[in-house]
Amino acid sequence: MTDITIAIVEDQPLMMTALTAYLSAPPDFNVVATGSSAADMVQLARLHVPSLMVLSPAVPDETYAAIRTIRGAMPAIKIIAYTGQHGVDHAVRALDAGAHGYVLKRSAECELMAAARAVLKDETYITQGFATRVIDALRNKDVRHRVAEAIKLSMREGQIVRLLLRGMTNKEIAATLRITEKTVKHYMTELMQKMQARNRVEVIIAAQKMSEYRSQKLDA
Repeated sequence: MTDITIAIVEDQPLMMTALTAYLSAPPDFNVVATGSSAADMVQLARLHVPSLMVLSPAVPDETYAAIRTIRGAMPAIKIIAYTGQHGVDHAVRALDAGAHGYVLKRSAECELMAAARAVLKDETYITQGFATRVIDALRNKDVRHRVAEAIKLSMREGQIVRLLLRGMTNKEIAATLRITEKTVKHYMTELMQKMQARNRVEVIIAAQKMSEYRSQKLDA
């Protein structure tokens, strides 16, 4: 089995210890280097050329510049920004700089592992419930498509979204899918959380945008 080499840059010692232990647990993961500053990010990338870098932007401007440098010089390296920066503008800057993933530190720990596995397969990963807020703010069309595709819907959620886009009510959706109206409401709550929507209308708007971006990519 070929090791997936990982470098971590985090300025908080306790968080670094936790991240190192967590990302060393899978048998195919090997943490080969750690650092604590934006300068370390570029240095470690050049020295180790790891498969994956998990970067915590303590100083956002310096971190995004480092991501751009790494991606320009060593495009094969996958990068996840693991951050406490909740603003959409920070996610936009990280993704525009070349990051493959953007994971909020307040997320469940399983999200970081899911992000690692996703970006290593050339996918984009953004903390669930945050991605739809990022799509319209992105300037780069290709990145917008990647973010739209990063929003993972279950088969049932996808069915409900398609019926929502056809203008169906919860009662009509329940009858079409042969499930209870209560179950439809449960899925609507899940969709609202996943899409950061406050109501049914915002779920429909977010779903329309996702559909548009995905259709544009298929037509390209």
